[in-house]
Amino acid sequence: MKIEYSLLKTDKNTKARYGKIKTNYGEVETPMFMPVGTRASIKGLTTDQVKQCNSGIILANTYHLWLRPGEDVINHAGGLHKFMNYNGPILTDSGGFQVFSLAKNKEKDITEEGVHFKSHIDGKKLLLTPEKSIAIQNKLDSDIAMSFDECPPASASYQYLKNSIERTIRWAKRGKAVHSNPNQALFGIVQGGAYEDLRKFSAVETVKLDFDGYSIGGVANDGESKEDMYKAIDYSIPYLPIDKVRYLMGVGDPIDIIEGVIRGVDIFDCVLPTRIARHGQAFTSHGKINLNNAKFIEDFTPIATDCDCYTCKHYTKSYLRHLITVGESLGGSLLSIHNIRFLIKLTEDLRQAIKEDKVLEFRNQFINKYQNKNTD
Repeated sequence: MKIEYSLLKTDKNTKARYGKIKTNYGEVETPMFMPVGTRASIKGLTTDQVKQCNSGIILANTYHLWLRPGEDVINHAGGLHKFMNYNGPILTDSGGFQVFSLAKNKEKDITEEGVHFKSHIDGKKLLLTPEKSIAIQNKLDSDIAMSFDECPPASASYQYLKNSIERTIRWAKRGKAVHSNPNQALFGIVQGGAYEDLRKFSAVETVKLDFDGYSIGGVANDGESKEDMYKAIDYSIPYLPIDKVRYLMGVGDPIDIIEGVIRGVDIFDCVLPTRIARHGQAFTSHGKINLNNAKFIEDFTPIATDCDCYTCKHYTKSYLRHLITVGESLGGSLLSIHNIRFLIKLTEDLRQAIKEDKVLEFRNQFINKYQNKNTD
């Protein structure tokens, strides 16, 4: 079966939605944060450790898995779930974000056919097309596949974005036409920068293609302001179906997740929790803390007393600082567990706030506490 989304409750004061997604691996609730396993691995963690964080859907990267080990290897292993031993739903991105960053001459390398670029591994010339992206994802056998779209930079002009959107819609049609995995949902992607008319056009035309869900892209590239991110969401959401999943791509800042939920977004993903963990940083309800700081040398308390993660139950800031400062990989793993659990718990709390019609109250309390003491 493909995924099925059910909208169960909308907060009476905002557009925040509580819902459930039925998958071949059980039901998961939204709003939801999805940990990112770029190369079929949440960096530094086993799938059991990720599950202990109460993860639902996780994300893997089509581009990286295409290059290594290759979609055929994963297909022969029985699909991505068996290959990486994750007994839960998986979403794969299209590979577009990576190949567009590797395309040096945007006017020359991005064509109607697809994107020409060089492998980051050996410099080999490659071409990724909408058809190829979908074919790879079909073999990976993820629960949700993403359409192949262009990821324009924040600095792109209005005319460039308009042309890009029109081509992305043509690519979406081509990808949908060859999608052949009956157990895999396919999502369309809305682009358009911070331009209201372009977001509307992109959303309306993409929805006409009748995808299984929809994502809002172009908000986590380098250079976007928070204001432009929120505009992109506000300009897109009104034109997306209420009975299908809404996915904000690449967003993992706690406040941005809250603001996205308030605007009607259901699912989020980002590498942020594991990335900052490897540099010794941890989320707390009072803001991020940097465990490299000397003040934690003899701090024998957990990262957060209000956290229920494995790390906070068993280790102190002093020990974690020791691991980070001496370069032990365990430090990054333990902080990753905490950071992933923090964002998942945040979305769990948002679900409860939606059920109680208290989302705005929750946002104000969270932001006042988080921003006033943010030490990052």
